[in-house]
Amino acid sequence: MSLPPAGAGDVGLLSPVRAGTPVEAATGDQAWLQAMLDAEAALARAQASLGTVPKEAAETISAAADAGRLDVRALALAARETANPVVGLVKAFTAVVAEADPRAAEYVHRGSTSQDVFDTGAMLVAGRALRIVRADLARTGRALARLAAHHRDTLTVGRTLALHAVPTTFGLKAAGWRQLVGDAEARLAAVQEGGLPVSLGGAAGTLAGYLEYAALDNDNDNDGDGDGDGGGGGGGGGRVDPGVYLDRLVDAYAAETGLARPVLPWHALRTPVADLASALAFTAGALGKIAVDVQSLARTEVGEVAEPAVEGRGSSSAMPHKRNPVLATLIRSAALQVPALSAALTQCLVSEDERSAGAWHAEWQLLRECLRLTGGAAHTAVELTEGLQVRPERMRTNLDMTGSQIVSERVAARLAPLLGKAAAKRLLTQAADTAEATGRPLAEVLARLPGLPAGVGGRLARLCDPAHYTGAAGALVDRALQH
Repeated sequence: MSLPPAGAGDVGLLSPVRAGTPVEAATGDQAWLQAMLDAEAALARAQASLGTVPKEAAETISAAADAGRLDVRALALAARETANPVVGLVKAFTAVVAEADPRAAEYVHRGSTSQDVFDTGAMLVAGRALRIVRADLARTGRALARLAAHHRDTLTVGRTLALHAVPTTFGLKAAGWRQLVGDAEARLAAVQEGGLPVSLGGAAGTLAGYLEYAALDNDNDNDGDGDGDGGGGGGGGGRVDPGVYLDRLVDAYAAETGLARPVLPWHALRTPVADLASALAFTAGALGKIAVDVQSLARTEVGEVAEPAVEGRGSSSAMPHKRNPVLATLIRSAALQVPALSAALTQCLVSEDERSAGAWHAEWQLLRECLRLTGGAAHTAVELTEGLQVRPERMRTNLDMTGSQIVSERVAARLAPLLGKAAAKRLLTQAADTAEATGRPLAEVLARLPGLPAGVGGRLARLCDPAHYTGAAGALVDRALQH
């Protein structure tokens, strides 16, 4: 048995739902490394905007922040000695910057700590991934809106506890799917548009390192304007007003990264990750609902929908006649994994002291898998919903399968004022049992039962027609499509 070569990456062999999708590239090791470098460069530019890093040094640092210039495998191996990848990254990145300008290298990671860089990078990765996911959700929502409008009045079986219940329309089912997708997009939007913050706390959440360097630069008048304030807002002589500098630095860092400004450093306050995890779990679950419905409706004996046909897709290794529902299966697999991973991320809220030894580290792969799986499911849902084959004729066949028993609720409601509620229910139960046993239509069985009120027999055919018992399905579709 030959082992894979050292450095062989996770290429998605065991996670086909995300293999080859845009979100996979946005969350890979190289993308994560680039995000951390972007965090380092943004920090240097933010500090330069306050005069505590020379502008030229920030420009050099930003120009050197290219993940292609670092060995991601070497950084991964080095992380075994430090328990996080940022220590090795800073060393390697500083060397790259020094090649361009040794003086600029002195300003890499100035006053910062590993968790500031990693967490800011994680939020950058999440933001980039969420843009992809939300775009796919929007496409899926549009496809479902088209299905709902087109099939507003397409009769189908409403099933409860896996059995025929009452008639509904396929348009209402599609509108429900669209509602879930819209709810998911709204949750992701709420997170992305204010819940992905920069991380800026320094060694233990006090920003002491940043303030100390700002005070040092005050002494040195690093902004070169001769007023002795060094751009740090302190008033000279090494004095820096912590509140003023804090506000200016965090605002500048948030502006450089496009992330939100947190109220407090969140090294051990993991609300941003927990909120993100929750939104991803809901999104995966919403898509999973669509997938499991498609699987059920695509069963051979049901046959009401089918996935888009692509040559070679869904083939069985042993049964040539099969075309398996591959897209729905991929989505469902993700929907079953993400909530469990999300729960583990939420568990990481239980984080000791000002920096955690393990809980923080446990988040990394869990978060990436949540992003990957949800992104893969959203990308797959686009193809599923845009190409879904709907079969109204099979839906009508299935509606007729029970010989109009599916409208027994309606008939009972009509007979209740004439016979009394209990008597009407007994009559319909008897009729349904007889129809089930004999295979005769419910209307025919009812017409022959003693005790049927005079004048009802002539209306039984219409009363037992499923087309006349879809309630407010059409109106509900119209209402849903207005939002």
